[in-house]
Amino acid sequence: MKENIQLTHADYKPSDKKFPFCIIADNISNPTNIGSLFRLCDAMGINKLYLCGDIATPPHSKINKTSRSTEKHVDFEYCSSARELVSQLKSAGHLIISLEITSSSIAINSNQFRKALATNKPICLILGSENSGVNENLLHASDITIHIPMYGNNSSMNVISAASIACFEITHALN
Repeated sequence: MKENIQLTHADYKPSDKKFPFCIIADNISNPTNIGSLFRLCDAMGINKLYLCGDIATPPHSKINKTSRSTEKHVDFEYCSSARELVSQLKSAGHLIISLEITSSSIAINSNQFRKALATNKPICLILGSENSGVNENLLHASDITIHIPMYGNNSSMNVISAASIACFEITHALN
């Protein structure tokens, strides 16, 4: 049996792999969630992070602490209007996906969602506020709305937990 030894940070070999995939974080109020988004984008090879609306941006002590310096490696941009940004990305050929449970959202683990990702379009994932979710105007502008099937009593999870699941599913399908 092969020995199973925990690797250190020094053992890790960085990758420069980037997916044709960006995230719009709209009105996410907690700076530690923004720091976690930077860390997630770095880990998953997300091409760009857009910070929109009423949101903290680097440099910010809570973002820097949570991101563990990944804000230095992730391409990001602040845009005041997520709606205008979505229009620009749609015009550039992106598939716009909102992560929100709605009356017409599809499960992230469904064949319907996998088929939508197979279009070879660049992906844009919209994440909304911790309190109110994805803005209704952004939902209407989306090509697809996806949700994570929930099996407990609660109907939602932390934005970073949900984003992590969605990013894994999307990059897995793109890979």
